[in-house]
Amino acid sequence: MTRSILVTGGAGYVGSHTVAALLERQQEHQDFDIVVVDDLTNAVREPGQKKPEALRIIEELTKKTIHFYEVDIRDAAGLSRIFESHSIECVIHFAALKAVGESVQKPLEYYQANISGTCTLFDVMRKYGVYKLVYSSSCTVYGEPEYLPLNEGHPTGKGLTSPYGKSKYFCEEIMKDICRSDTKWMIISLRYFNPVGAHRSGRIGEDPAGIPNNLMPFISQVAVGRLNELQVFGNDYNTVDGTGVRDYIHVEDLAEGHVKAVKLFSQPGFSGFHAVNLGTGTGYSVLQMIAAFEAASGRKIPYKIVARRAGDIAANYADVSLSHRLLGWRATRTLSDMCRDTWRWQSNNPNGFKRS
Repeated sequence: MTRSILVTGGAGYVGSHTVAALLERQQEHQDFDIVVVDDLTNAVREPGQKKPEALRIIEELTKKTIHFYEVDIRDAAGLSRIFESHSIECVIHFAALKAVGESVQKPLEYYQANISGTCTLFDVMRKYGVYKLVYSSSCTVYGEPEYLPLNEGHPTGKGLTSPYGKSKYFCEEIMKDICRSDTKWMIISLRYFNPVGAHRSGRIGEDPAGIPNNLMPFISQVAVGRLNELQVFGNDYNTVDGTGVRDYIHVEDLAEGHVKAVKLFSQPGFSGFHAVNLGTGTGYSVLQMIAAFEAASGRKIPYKIVARRAGDIAANYADVSLSHRLLGWRATRTLSDMCRDTWRWQSNNPNGFKRS
């Protein structure tokens, strides 16, 4: 049986780009199949299609096959059938609910999906003797920054304001306990900063269900006419222009970070839990992002300054030195690249993955 990499949540935004990166670099691990499990919470499947649009398009682009299963990761029996059918070597775990604001309104749903789902996955992995996992974590685990740039030694779990952020923190703590209890486990928790951009083909990108949670989809939807104007939450922060500053990273750079992480599992002596930041190390303000997108798209982005959102912080950006040392990875794409690729995706697909 061919060895496989299981990608949970692989039809979503970061997950699908990582699947594409794995397949595009398959000559580096050519004996691996890619298996995706997704419940389609953050994905689109057109009527009559067996696979979600993102995966169907990736198959077209790469001329390679993706094994897809529509399964909720809380379904232990469903997961077990996948492990029975494939020789899973390692897991890249994206599957989660991810809207910070929604998590405040629906904490139980977030804890069930993100924490219970992760525990179910670990249980099934252990049952089948699979102990290698790359986890999709978040810079939200750091809470309000005590210093900048944020390195992996910064305290986590303090002053977290959303169930989403808490769920990522709790999962990391569970992973640390698992690794302490059994040295067979190898877990790399990748703490993303702010993923933006789209695949260079312009055919896959971020297509948020309902109201977007992140800045870039809002900007691009204003540019394409789906929204009338952008709301900028606060211009009285202690930043370069008063608006919030974040570390934005191109989703293709982020995807390549996962490919590098998987390679670590084959290094002699590698074991235990490792948290690694994935960002660029540079922060950009909201107004700087708007200006960059206007330059990339040739469209004016009307915006209105409104009150700060509760829980928002002034700035955060990553110390990325560990990712250089441990993964041999660094982000190479520029802010201009991020905006150009977002605009190509949005202008080519004004309704996202939906064809009408």
